[in-house]
Amino acid sequence: MTAPSTFGLSSEARNLHWLLTNLVEEVPGILSVAVVSSDGLLLLSSDDDRNTEARGARSTRRSGPRGSAADLATVVSGIGSLTIGATKLMDYGPVKHTMVAMDQGSLFVMSISDGSLLGVHGSEDCDMSVVAYHMALFVGRAGHVLTPELRSELRQNLENDPTGSRP
Repeated sequence: MTAPSTFGLSSEARNLHWLLTNLVEEVPGILSVAVVSSDGLLLLSSDDDRNTEARGARSTRRSGPRGSAADLATVVSGIGSLTIGATKLMDYGPVKHTMVAMDQGSLFVMSISDGSLLGVHGSEDCDMSVVAYHMALFVGRAGHVLTPELRSELRQNLENDPTGSRP
């Protein structure tokens, strides 16, 4: 994983970057992580290529898939939206987490706060209970700091840094 740049960010944003980096590095089997805002925009990613891809998607409108590296933020946002619709139909309260188990990997989506989501793409041999536990820790630590001001700062950081790196 390429460590995301934290130059010029507030201490809350740097802490959130650190939590995300720690999640990926400490939990075996995690391939990538994305934090997505309630409106589906990528706020943070463990994969610097995804950050560059998200910036590119904003500047040029494309149609169709972007190749084999699917945009995790889009998938997480779509699953989050689908589960919100399902819970409204079932009337059992808000969705806390969603897991999609596939033959060669897993996708986990967990609510953070105010509609923001944490998405984790795990390998086929990841321990799902360990991933879910560490995601819950991340959400518990990040939920109270992910304010509208911090979300705005993270979005601006992605939009203002077209190269994906800072000095």
